[in-house]
Amino acid sequence: MVTPGGLVLLTDRRSAAGPLPQVVAAAVRGGAAWVILRERDLRYAERAALAAELRSSLPPGRLIVAGPDPLGGDAVHLAGGDPLPFGIGLVGRSWHGTESLSGVDYVTVSPVHLTESKPGYGPALGATGAAELRAPVPWLALGGIDSPSRAADCAAAGAAGVAVMGALMRSPDPESTARELATAFAAAVPAGSQGCLAPVETAPTTGRGGGW
Repeated sequence: MVTPGGLVLLTDRRSAAGPLPQVVAAAVRGGAAWVILRERDLRYAERAALAAELRSSLPPGRLIVAGPDPLGGDAVHLAGGDPLPFGIGLVGRSWHGTESLSGVDYVTVSPVHLTESKPGYGPALGATGAAELRAPVPWLALGGIDSPSRAADCAAAGAAGVAVMGALMRSPDPESTARELATAFAAAVPAGSQGCLAPVETAPTTGRGGGW
């Protein structure tokens, strides 16, 4: 199974520096390998149309939808309280070290750093602290990954990727910002690591889950 890795973009149309589809397309050109569509407040038809539009900017299968409904795709990212959907090919979950990870293929671990997107949310784990939670599935570092050095620290700590929202959404040049973050992460991946596109076998696991 291919699970998310490298630079993963989380959407937030309210903080985006331009129209969301254009910001996403620019970030993908710069090196964002996956996109997680949030925007859970939109009406179903609007959100489904947005999902279809964003998919046109990505390789097949690389759009993940936040929530249990994949909106015509086959990948979802669940919050801690979302039910596990049936028959979905790729399932991620936000995790803080306590929730069950049965049926989950990857997790986001947060907050790695304090972030403007969620002020007051913490304490910050740091890249080492996130790694010490020992997620039993591939994990993405989330929260305050706003510089190449922070992206590199997460790669060195063993993260499969970095999930970034604010630094890309608010950037006046999301393509350049994505390129800097993606390049720094890739350069710091430990030798012998499978990398973001390699198959990763996962099995239903009961972990110490939680999420952002």
